[in-house]
Amino acid sequence: MKLYNHPMAPNPRRVRIFAVEKGIELELENVDLLGGQSHTPEFLAKNPSGGVPVLQLEDGTYLSESVAICRYLEGVRPEPNLFGRSLREQVEIEMWNRRMELELLMRTGSVVVNTHEMFRGFLTQFPEYGNAQRPVVQQRLERMDRELEGRQFIAGDRFTIADITALVAIDIGAMLAGIKPGPELKNLARWHHTVSSRPSASA
Repeated sequence: MKLYNHPMAPNPRRVRIFAVEKGIELELENVDLLGGQSHTPEFLAKNPSGGVPVLQLEDGTYLSESVAICRYLEGVRPEPNLFGRSLREQVEIEMWNRRMELELLMRTGSVVVNTHEMFRGFLTQFPEYGNAQRPVVQQRLERMDRELEGRQFIAGDRFTIADITALVAIDIGAMLAGIKPGPELKNLARWHHTVSSRPSASA
């Protein structure tokens, strides 16, 4: 299977980490997002939304959206399980993953795309809005620290897709927006060290 990828974008990284956790090797083809490659007719035939990641399946068809791709990989190789086994576990993991997406990854992304010089001239930026999201992200990190009290991972006692989403959100915030959890957030620091030490984190 081939993954249309961008090395710095958080959503393709989610899929890369997920695939490594599964022991699934993906062929990577990088897409020049800032150069407009994802909006060419050739690429839009693969994903009309014009974004990455896109997974090319063995039959030549395409699947986009990072969580949908991860669910496909989970079906291809069910273990180690990252989405939940029982119905109760599945909905718990889904709840936490959505929280990490909506409350952390999307908010952090708003800071990055509206304030980083990389996107200047490529997107219409609203720096005031982007900077207004910084304290919102910081508050979410502080809440994460409280939520991680007494638990090893985001959704409970084992590594799941919710941890992957949170990891890429925090890492992209640190790299491109200067948003770094402070040392006083000891539970968050412990969790981040644990998940960053997994071999998949370098994917």
